[in-house]
Amino acid sequence: MTTEILNRKGARKGIDIPKQVLKLLNEGKIETVNLTEWLTVDHEILIKNTFPEIGIPNDITDSIVKAIKEQKKPSTMNSVKLTGSLLYEKLSDKSDYQLFFKKLSAHPSDSIRCFAPFLISLNSNFSLKEKFDGIKGLVADKHFGIREVVWIAIRPEISKHLKESIKLLSAWTADEDENIRRFTTESTRPRGVWCKHIDTLKEKPELALPILEKLKSDKSKYVQDSLGNWLNDASKSKPDFVIELCEKWRKNSPTKETEKIIKRARRTIDKK
Repeated sequence: MTTEILNRKGARKGIDIPKQVLKLLNEGKIETVNLTEWLTVDHEILIKNTFPEIGIPNDITDSIVKAIKEQKKPSTMNSVKLTGSLLYEKLSDKSDYQLFFKKLSAHPSDSIRCFAPFLISLNSNFSLKEKFDGIKGLVADKHFGIREVVWIAIRPEISKHLKESIKLLSAWTADEDENIRRFTTESTRPRGVWCKHIDTLKEKPELALPILEKLKSDKSKYVQDSLGNWLNDASKSKPDFVIELCEKWRKNSPTKETEKIIKRARRTIDKK
């Protein structure tokens, strides 16, 4: 594999992706480097090429490929969710279930690693804490795609067990890894992206203060942006909460980091 391929910046349009790069992506041998590549991966081909090496039985592979083909609204995210949920459904009673999770989680293809969190988030035998502990390694994955999919996979559980989730996630705000700290806000955004809204947090954003307060002067721009987006979400239904919180932070936490968060948090409010 050439250095040119490994160090590529990635095409802006799918049609501009070099054939060799696309071939390697669909073979599961390299990672995507941008959203364009991530959205262009052919999951039917990818699954056929990689699942046998992982040890997933042929009948399960064939049934998942068939389900992807029959989607009414095909998209990359829908294919990821569908494949992840079917893998859980078809592998959960296998004695080597945990081994499958480990193989998926450690695969060189980010597109394959995206399936792994569903084997944890959908498992009814795990407590909520066990689910969070199980996905933590994926939350810290160096690839942007994994980090987005993992919170989408666990978000229904967060919404269902909101108070307990906030309590568990508040402890993650002190983690050294910015990806893990960012997960605490991104996974609980009241409105979010590519996901169902958490109506309770739209109406009672104060419930998330154990998370929000601990990140108000975080040094990471990645975390600052996510926290600002969280509060901007909240401002669309509870603007007074966001205004009051920002005024409090500006007074009690006069740092450049807090000011950046406030600016992003108030962007919808300040447009009015």
